[in-house]
Amino acid sequence: MTSAPTIEAKNVDVFYGTKQALFGVTVDIAPNSVTAFIGPSGCGKSTFLRCINRMNDLIPACRITGSITLDGRDIYAPDFDAVLLRARVGMVFQKPNPFPKSIYENVAYGPRIHGLAKTKAEMDAVVEQALRGAALWDEVKDRLDAAGTGLSGGQQQRLCIARTMAVSPEVILMDEPCSALDPIATGKVEDLISQLRQRYALIIVTHSMAQARRVADTTAFFHLGKLVEVGATEQIFEAPLHQQTKDYITGRYG
Repeated sequence: MTSAPTIEAKNVDVFYGTKQALFGVTVDIAPNSVTAFIGPSGCGKSTFLRCINRMNDLIPACRITGSITLDGRDIYAPDFDAVLLRARVGMVFQKPNPFPKSIYENVAYGPRIHGLAKTKAEMDAVVEQALRGAALWDEVKDRLDAAGTGLSGGQQQRLCIARTMAVSPEVILMDEPCSALDPIATGKVEDLISQLRQRYALIIVTHSMAQARRVADTTAFFHLGKLVEVGATEQIFEAPLHQQTKDYITGRYG
């Protein structure tokens, strides 16, 4: 028996003023899996990613139609709290963006806002669990008071992942999370993504088709604002159903 999708998007259109950026995107995101969004620059994959945690709400001229549900509830319904949504649907950005605070306070920030820890001991446990979950604890446990901005790029990105995990999300969105990292740091983040699939639904936007093949269970190919094809990663790369997909993954454009 297959699990119900964590996220269901149906006929999602996105407009920036009079310009349409997405056209009728329909896709399901399964729990405990990694879904990669691939496609050339400007194809709409990051725009769609930002629809899933309502980051596009922050752009005044942006208008969205269609529906996106999280566990069956419409996230654009008037009574759906966008702040709580962003706790349940965490976001990791392209460039690591730790707060100008200590490593400990970077992770404790979200749980403190959402009242997830009542005592210092509880908060200590939340911070340790998140840092362990992000495969960072052993590297920073002796310097939790040091600035998060003083870590290496790869460590900063894992700190941002720990910060996201600390509020117990269901979904983690990652927008090109390795594009600013060197190959060794990229490998560590990819290993982490593979481990996190046991607990979360993960969506990763990537320009690297090799990365999509390595980490994703499902791959969705976007082109010119349309979702051309979505399927099991191996099928998308070995036997794509659309010529456009085949042309992109074989390097004819992109």
